[in-house]
Formats: sequence, structure tokens, C-alpha cells
Amino acid sequence: MPDMPKHTISPDLFILNRKNLSGLLPQKSMAIFRAAEKMPRNGDQFYPFRQQSDFFYLSGIDYENAFLILFPDCPITALKEVLFIEPYNAVKATWEGHILSNQEAIEISGITTIRRADQLHTVLRELMHYADTVYLNTNEYIKFQSEVEDTHQRFAKELKEKYPLHTFLRAAPLLESLRVIKSEEELLLLRQACEITKKAFERTLSFVRAGKYEYEVQAEIDHEFTINRANGHGYAPIIGSGINSCVLHYTSNDCQLEAGDLLLFDFGAEYANYTADMSRTIPVNGTFTPRQRDCYEAVLRVLKKAIPLYVPGNTIDKINQAVWEMMEQQMILLGLFTAEDVEKQHPDSPYYQKYLMHGVAHHIGLDVHDVGLKHQPLKAGMVLTCEPGIYIREERIGIRLENDILVTESDPIDLMADIPIEADEIEQIMSRN
Repeated sequence: MPDMPKHTISPDLFILNRKNLSGLLPQKSMAIFRAAEKMPRNGDQFYPFRQQSDFFYLSGIDYENAFLILFPDCPITALKEVLFIEPYNAVKATWEGHILSNQEAIEISGITTIRRADQLHTVLRELMHYADTVYLNTNEYIKFQSEVEDTHQRFAKELKEKYPLHTFLRAAPLLESLRVIKSEEELLLLRQACEITKKAFERTLSFVRAGKYEYEVQAEIDHEFTINRANGHGYAPIIGSGINSCVLHYTSNDCQLEAGDLLLFDFGAEYANYTADMSRTIPVNGTFTPRQRDCYEAVLRVLKKAIPLYVPGNTIDKINQAVWEMMEQQMILLGLFTAEDVEKQHPDSPYYQKYLMHGVAHHIGLDVHDVGLKHQPLKAGMVLTCEPGIYIREERIGIRLENDILVTESDPIDLMADIPIEADEIEQIMSRN
């Protein structure tokens, strides 16, 4: 019996995605994509497999050893779209379980021409006769560069060596222009990811107390993710208490919770490869101190004022600047520095950067830091985070509040509006323990 899929996504989503990409390809152009590879962990073990986001976006196939060719004006009709999958291997099936069948691949992707992965180069030799330009795909995230050469880079080198007289171009810009706008089907998946994230956070509110450990809190989140069919975390979760709440990408999650401290969460469920991204901050003992509450309310005020900025035509750069200026005013009210200090500060080293040192918006989708540029005007269908914060190390106060916002033709929609965030609500829920 084949394994039951965790999620059911209509092949119409992937059919539409391929149609949109094919419409961007010039004449006599072919695009070739390959699946992610299993990454070695240690010994004979691998990390859990996660599909390359663009490959999933175009095919819905969540297996390794797969390739996709799109060649819209190929003279051979059956080869305009070809999906190559791993051939059946009885030994591998015995040891590792289900192997994708041709019929399943058709039902998932909507692609009718299915070939074995070991036939790729035979088919390519024929198709290269008709193509002048070949689009290849690699990860082009601006702020990330791995020292390890991945399978997509190796594949690109291999094809360039075999076909040196063809023109090779980047597929990433074309996919970015498409992926940045979420379809209705994608929004449903993102909403489900947000809903699971909500359940996990609410579960922690009845669990957190002094004496527990950060990893125990994470275990509660993991449990809720699993029973709600999430893939897992969309990124390494941050469960930081006390001074750890001031470490922006803290992931050790191994310290004991102490009464009087704050606990900062930053996590998001990944559902059908689409990830939510949420931040909340709560008092370990269930009650904010007056100082903690003042800082918390300051961040929450800015969050509420920032969300209306997520409208068509605005940019992440402009949102960042507006939120930094709003947080600067809140910091003055909190006594962290004065208006006179601001007037005298060096323009390259503003005082607010000591207490808020990160941007407050990024795209989300198949990746937690999804495709999309900071200077790019927002359009309806984009989904971005809104995450102001304040980090006062000398007071062991780290607060970040983050919701996921859908840009529409009218008012923005907060996809996490129903996740507890008001200080009074947090305290009331925690008081029921």
C-alpha cells in the first residue's frame, strides 16, 4: 500500500504555476529543474528530506531523484512538459518504504509525460536540437551563500560542459516574479500553517511556568505540529528566556525558565511546504512587571500602526524606515534616550539601533525568507511579516511581536489576527494554569 500523503493539493495549482512560467520563456527556450538531494548527517544517516522550493512550486513532487523539463514550443508535443522520477526499486522499497509511481506523479503534478530519471540525458540530447536557450535554477537568496556546492550548481556545470554552444540563463528571476504573488490555493495553505502555529502557541500558554526548560516548551510546540500534520518547523525555532530573549537568532533552547523573566517565541509551522512566521513574548510567571508591560505595549502599539502600511506601492525599505522611526519615539518614552540625544546622534549610528537592530518585514511562502526584494513595490497577493521589537540587554528584556500580513487591493489582512497578543489576554490565559 502506498503511504498516505499528509496533504492534498489540487494539481491545478502546479499546472497554473507551470503555465505562468512557460509564458515567460522566449521562443526556443527550455527550462530544466532538478529536485533537492538528501543531505548527509553523519555515519550512514541523512537529514530529513525537504524539497527544493521552486521544484515543488512547479510540480508538487516531494521526492528526490526527480527532474522537470518545460519546453513550451517543443515540436514534439509529448515533450513540452516532462517529469522524470526515480524508477521503482524493490530493494529500496523494502528498506525505505513507498516509491512514487507514474500514476501518482501524474495525479500530483498534472504532468502526463512521465519518464524514469535515468532517461534524462537521453531525452535531453534530443531536446537540445530544438532549443537555443536553456534556463537553469539555483538558490539566489541575496543574504545567503553556502560554502558547500549543492546539486543544482553541480547540475548546471555538467550541462554547460556537455552543451557548451547553448546559451544558459537564470530561471530564478522568472520564478521570483511569480512566487512573490500568492494564489488563492497558496493562501489557503499559508492560513493553515498560521492556524497550526496558533494552536501550538496556545498550548504553550498553559504549559509555561518557572522551572521548566526552553526545550520542554519546544517539545510542546513539536507535539502540536505533529498531531496537526505539519511538516515540522519552517525554520529553527527560537524559545529564548531572560537574556536569551535578546539574542536575535537564539536556537540553543536549553536554559531553565526563571520567575520574573520574559520568554520570547519565534516559530512557525510548515504545512505542505508553506511556512508561517510568528513571534510572541510572554511573562514566565504569567504576569508582566510594570516595566515589562510598558515595553510590551510600546512594541504592540507600533505593530498596530505598522500593519496599515502594507499596501500596494509601498516597499519593505519604506516600512522599515517608518517602523524604526516609530520605535525610536517609543524608546524615548521608555527613557532609553532623549529627544536631545537623537538630535545630536551620528546619522550612521542612530540610538535606536542599540535596541532594535533588525528589519521588520520580509516575504514568506515556501521559504520563511521567501523571494522578493526590499525595494520592490508591494502588490496584492504578497504575504509579508510585520515584526517590530525591542531588546534591552541590561534589563533582560527582549520583546518581539510578529504577525503575517496579506497585501490586498484594499486594507491589509492580518493572517494572525486571532492569535493571542494583547498583554491582558496573555495574562488571563496563563492565569488558568
